Amino acid sequence: MAPDRVKNHFESEAKEFDRIILALIPYYPEMIQTLVDAIPFGSPESFRVIDLGCGTGTVAALVLEAFPNARVTCIDIAENMIAIARTKLAAYPLVNYTVADFNEFEFGGKYDVIVSSLALHHLPTDGNKKKLYRRIYESLNSGGIFYNADVVLGSNEFLKALYLGKWRQFMGRSISIDEVEGKWIPKHNEEDHPAKLTDQLEWLTEIGFADIDVLWKYGNFAVYGGTRR
Repeated sequence: MAPDRVKNHFESEAKEFDRIILALIPYYPEMIQTLVDAIPFGSPESFRVIDLGCGTGTVAALVLEAFPNARVTCIDIAENMIAIARTKLAAYPLVNYTVADFNEFEFGGKYDVIVSSLALHHLPTDGNKKKLYRRIYESLNSGGIFYNADVVLGSNEFLKALYLGKWRQFMGRSISIDEVEGKWIPKHNEEDHPAKLTDQLEWLTEIGFADIDVLWKYGNFAVYGGTRR
């Protein structure tokens, strides 16, 4: 998915994003809460966080509820998403906002926590993903963590089809089958570029991440990541 197409897609859906995501992503609240629960700091501590592809700020809000002294940087390509995040996070003065393509963003320092949710699968190639993972690693302090909640692929064709079927069933609970098949599955096929979870865990290992783990998984959605040594 080209950056301009990503931007236009999310600019247009920003106002409805929080409602849509609950209908599209299986057990989304549980998925992102798992990501936040894995942040290894005490509640009063101050540490630097960056949220790549922050959307409307839902993950950042959970981080700040758990760690009110965290210094969070929210990055998203869509101005409308950032505007909603500003409103959602208005009670927290330590948040910075940047409208940018995270694939080209200059981190400009070291972070203790880097997180992302439902964003990195928009990178068009495996090479793009590996390059960003390396940049993330290089932008973490020693002992810093990276966790990604995202769309993934199964390890073989049978599992890919199984996961896609489970996803269709989930969406069909709150969306008409016509909308699932006529809108959301075509959007997924045209715009998303997920990679095998097993491949991504190997990339993280090759880059140097330690303590790599899969924190949560349901079909073709997973939370995974590791620690900089």
